[in-house]
Amino acid sequence: MIEHIRPAQLAAWFATAPAGSRPVVLDVREPWELQTASVRADGFELVAIPMGQLTGRLAELDAARDAGTPIACLCHHGARSLRVAAFLEQQGFERLANISGGIDAWSHERDPAVPRY
Repeated sequence: MIEHIRPAQLAAWFATAPAGSRPVVLDVREPWELQTASVRADGFELVAIPMGQLTGRLAELDAARDAGTPIACLCHHGARSLRVAAFLEQQGFERLANISGGIDAWSHERDPAVPRY
């Protein structure tokens, strides 16, 4: 099941992670978007794989899938990340969330230093 969480709820969602696992924020935006605005990994691992490259780079997430690590998908507003979360669910990932509002909401709710675009 794909959960929908706001950036302000991310820490609480990650707190439900299995002991010893390091939750992941999967940023599926394009490289130019990452250069424009990026999040700082704080209590989670940040993995950046553009949506268009995900099928070819899926193996980079195998350890997270095998460990049941929670993965929260992030894009600009939440549409691409929801599609990626649905794809990951089809690939056997179980602990998935879409960060509703994307990096735009992140800037408002978690870190106002993150530029909006």
